[in-house]
Amino acid sequence: MSKVVGIRFKEVGKIYYFDPLDIEFKKGDFAIVETVRGIECGEVAMENRTIDDEEIIKPLKPIIRVATPEDLVIVENNKKKEKEAFEICLKKIENHKLDMKLVDVEYTFDGSKVLFYFTSDGRVDFRELVKDLASVFRVRIELRQIGVRDESKMKGGLGICGRPFCCNSFLGDFQPVSIKMAKEQGLSLNPTKISGTCGRLMCCLKYEQNAYEHLLRVTPKVGAIVETPQGKGTVVEVNLLKGMLKICLDRYPEAAPAIYHRKDIKLIKDKRITVDKSEIDALKDIE
Repeated sequence: MSKVVGIRFKEVGKIYYFDPLDIEFKKGDFAIVETVRGIECGEVAMENRTIDDEEIIKPLKPIIRVATPEDLVIVENNKKKEKEAFEICLKKIENHKLDMKLVDVEYTFDGSKVLFYFTSDGRVDFRELVKDLASVFRVRIELRQIGVRDESKMKGGLGICGRPFCCNSFLGDFQPVSIKMAKEQGLSLNPTKISGTCGRLMCCLKYEQNAYEHLLRVTPKVGAIVETPQGKGTVVEVNLLKGMLKICLDRYPEAAPAIYHRKDIKLIKDKRITVDKSEIDALKDIE
């Protein structure tokens, strides 16, 4: 068991564990820590607690100190400098005629490094741009190419549901989502209906996946062979949430499908939900 405190460096970012030493932190406090990027000021998102060693990567870096009012002034000044750096970088990108979209700029707490985040459809040779920026800022320059999901998380916005992006509101990490999830949930595989503003599969497909997986285990799928009170039949339609099935009975092949609840039938041979290669190829750009 180890004592840790959880620090977050972005408003809705990943929580990183640090050794609190003998300092007691409360949620919302600020602390100065050392990261791979250098000295940073982060907000306490998880108060001191003891967790299993398996949940952390050792050795834990210790907290340097509690952030002082002077430290918070530095953070605010860095935010102002980031806005200025953003405008300067935009002009430099235009001058170098690079095919890239600048998304965000970050100063490390000690001002020793400036990070520029950008998106691009392909690889970008930004070596000359880095030299140009270094001559302006006189500090270490780092350019990072990010994906469209990361861009949405940084910029924020409203989703098709009318609410702020989940990734920008409360999701610390992106959860893996797949086309198979959409198919198992009975959603149309229309890209405009299952993709978010970022153009990738909606993060919310993950929220109810466990419930759907349970229902799929206890509910016959379309094409399954079942035994009903009126005899054997084939499932032709499923309402997964209500548990209602439309079944075409073998003894009445021309009749309209009969409706049963899953509790009233017995499964003989089930079907599997699969995603065809053609479907994967058609939707590969949004997964």
